Amino acid sequence: MGILKKLLVTAAITTALMSGVAHAETKKIALVVKALGIGFFDAANKGAQEAAKELGDVEIIYTGPTTTTAEGQIEVINSLIAQKVDAIAVSANDADALVPALKKAMDRGIKVISWDSGVAKDGRMLHLNPSSNPLIGNMIIKLAADNLPEGGDVAVLSASATATNQNTWIAEMNKVLPNYKGINVVATVYGDDLADKSYRETQGLIQKYPNLKAIIAPTSVGIVAAAQAVEDGGKVGQINVTGLGLPSEMAGHVKAGSSKSFAIWNPIDLGYSAAMLSYQLINGAEAKPGAEIKMGRMGSLKLDDNLEGAMSDPFVYDAKNVDEFAKIF
Repeated sequence: MGILKKLLVTAAITTALMSGVAHAETKKIALVVKALGIGFFDAANKGAQEAAKELGDVEIIYTGPTTTTAEGQIEVINSLIAQKVDAIAVSANDADALVPALKKAMDRGIKVISWDSGVAKDGRMLHLNPSSNPLIGNMIIKLAADNLPEGGDVAVLSASATATNQNTWIAEMNKVLPNYKGINVVATVYGDDLADKSYRETQGLIQKYPNLKAIIAPTSVGIVAAAQAVEDGGKVGQINVTGLGLPSEMAGHVKAGSSKSFAIWNPIDLGYSAAMLSYQLINGAEAKPGAEIKMGRMGSLKLDDNLEGAMSDPFVYDAKNVDEFAKIF
């Protein structure tokens, strides 16, 4: 009887220890977004939950402030530090203001990454860019060229003449232009990210260049305005509008035929990748220049000297998938 009792006690202790271990092994990854209630970030959460399901020992805490303020995010981060989460993956409302709170998190052993919208280098271990300038530059010209097998005249409708990201993307596009035979960029105009000015600039392009075959707008405001101007000018089927846009704003123009396809990063993939990278860091992956950190089905993130990396090519939306994503963002 004594031996049986001993065995039962041992078994009970073993079970208790095992359940303790199992409980301790669940990694808590907090996905901190700019604000709750935004479709783009809800979609990122879908991706993070997909990663958690795939990994099996992860709990995603999806959180953020109610408004897009740094103060709101700092409050959320301090609360997560108190909860002793294993990792914080944040899309920042302010690159510098979050640094002290995130440093405190890292001092407590919490792994910190930024994604989508970066945090200054001191406040995170790595930053996940949705894409890279060369990838975006190549994609915007490719979207035009893919629908012009014989080549043709294309124009660029940008935001402001001083918009750093736009200018960088256009410069990258011009670098790879020789790869696209017969594509001739006739003009670059600026709509200043104002819908009415972008619309008027598009009208000007249509009048000035009668052989225009495509308009590339690497701005979500410009692409919508250009598509509308092409429709209103009776040029559907003659001029294809492409570039970077949001599915919810472009779905109608894809249906109308003024845009065959356009691109932007896929928020589901972004949330998935952020969760995967956080998990790798928790499990000992080192964020250092030149490191390649695995991101599940998205491949690997290669870090540069600033400890940043690009997820992938921008995702292409067309008649086949635009409606599905229009519901999301």
